[in-house]
Amino acid sequence: MSDVGARPLLGDGSEPWTPRRLFDSLTEAGIQVETHEHPPVFTVEEAQALKGRLPGAHTKNLFLRDKKGMMWLVVALHDRAVDLRGLGPMLGARGRLSFGSEDRLMRFLGVRPGSVTPFAVVNDPAGAVEVVLDRGLRDFDVWNAHPLDNRMTTAVSGADLVDFLVARGHPPHWLTLR
Repeated sequence: MSDVGARPLLGDGSEPWTPRRLFDSLTEAGIQVETHEHPPVFTVEEAQALKGRLPGAHTKNLFLRDKKGMMWLVVALHDRAVDLRGLGPMLGARGRLSFGSEDRLMRFLGVRPGSVTPFAVVNDPAGAVEVVLDRGLRDFDVWNAHPLDNRMTTAVSGADLVDFLVARGHPPHWLTLR
């Protein structure tokens, strides 16, 4: 017997997208991807072992909020040392930035810690989370991101991913992160 309600729900009560639904949507949009399965990774350091086999930009994805509840998904090159104090004013944050809670992450982006990804905007049709991209990503044709699950990494054209974000109502803001 299935355990009804065992899957976490988004803030609107709907179920988060699955990787399969994401892949179907990408295919429908004409976006080509290549996905690699691997053991779950939760940190940039754990993902480093995979990096050598996967060409392109590797990212760290930070789900952040300010004291007024504004939220951002910051997608930076994996080796960036992101200073939250310095980043706050760049984003226009009101007060200090902090990491969003696991509950908030599920309610707004439909993923668990370790699976944060720009693809998660599919679970935020209201546009509550602003997407910020590291300008350094522009140096790469291919970007790697989890497809809503940290047991997989999906390679996608950076241009296609930006178009995907725009089509999903999340036009990204570009910042220079060092």
